[in-house]
Amino acid sequence: MSNIINKFKNGLKKTRNNFANKIDDLFSRHLKIDDELYEELEEILISSDIGVEATLEIIEMLQVEIKEEKIQDITKVKPLLKKILIKEIHFDEKIVENNKSIILIVGVNGVGKTTTIGKLSKIFKEENKSVLVAAGDTFRAAAIEQLEKWCQRANVDLISNKEGSDPSSVIYDGINAAKARNTDILMCDTAGRLHNKKNLMKELNKISRVIDKEYPEAKKTVYLVIDANTGQNGIVQAEYFKEVTNIDGIILTKLDGTSKGGIIIPIQKKLKVPVVYVGLGESIDDLQKFDAEKFINSILNY
Repeated sequence: MSNIINKFKNGLKKTRNNFANKIDDLFSRHLKIDDELYEELEEILISSDIGVEATLEIIEMLQVEIKEEKIQDITKVKPLLKKILIKEIHFDEKIVENNKSIILIVGVNGVGKTTTIGKLSKIFKEENKSVLVAAGDTFRAAAIEQLEKWCQRANVDLISNKEGSDPSSVIYDGINAAKARNTDILMCDTAGRLHNKKNLMKELNKISRVIDKEYPEAKKTVYLVIDANTGQNGIVQAEYFKEVTNIDGIILTKLDGTSKGGIIIPIQKKLKVPVVYVGLGESIDDLQKFDAEKFINSILNY
C-alpha cells in the first residue's frame, strides 16, 4: 500500500508543488477567515485547472460548512477543503460481475493510448486474468509496431493485420481468438484521428456492431484516454467522443508531466464519467487505479 501511495506522491509532484505550496502559503499568511482568503483560494483553484464552475462550487461549499460548523480557527480550513475536494471527485464504483470482458480504448492520437494498453495489460495480468490485444488502429503509421512492443513488454499476445486494413475485421479476429483461447479480457485499440466526427462515429459504430453480434456475452467497456497536459482542451476532446460513443471511464495520462492535475475535477463533474486510471510516469508500472483520497492527499501534501 505504501508503494502505491509513493507512486501517487511522486507522480503528482508538479501538481503538488503548484497547488500545496500555494495553499500552505495562503493559510500561513492569513490569520482569519475573510473575503480576501476566499478570493485568493479561488485564484489558486482556478490556476490549478480545476475550472471556474467547479471552483465556485467548492468555495460555496466551504463557506457553507464553515458557517454551519461556526469555524473561526483558520487551521481547520485546510482539512475541510480536503474533505470537500475528495467528495467532489469520488465516484461510487459500479462492479459488474462478468467472466469475459472486452475493453475499447479510444482517444485522439498522442494521448498515450498505446502505452496505456500495455500498462493495463500488465495490471490485469497481475490480477491473474488472461489478456489479448487487438490492433484496431490500422490508420496511423507504425501504430501496430508500437503496440506490438508494448504487448511484448506486458507479455500478452497481439492480434493484428496490415496497416490500412478494416479495423472492425481486426476486432472480429480478436474476438474469435479470445473465444478460442478462453481469454478473460480482450483489449481493442481504435483509431485516434479520423478526419471528421461522422467518420469516427461510423467506425466506432461498426466496431460496436461486430462486438454485439460476435461477443454479446462479454461485458463491453469503453475507456477514453486523455493527456492531462492538454488541460481544459481535454474536456473538449471528451465531449467530442461522448457525442460519438458511450464512455464508461476516463484514463488520464501524463499527470507526472503537468502542474495542473486539478483537471480531474472538471472532467468528472462536466461529463459525469469517472476517472478510473491515472498515468503517473513512463514505466510500465506507473499506471494506477484512481483513488480520490490518495490523489487529494498527494496534491495537498498530507
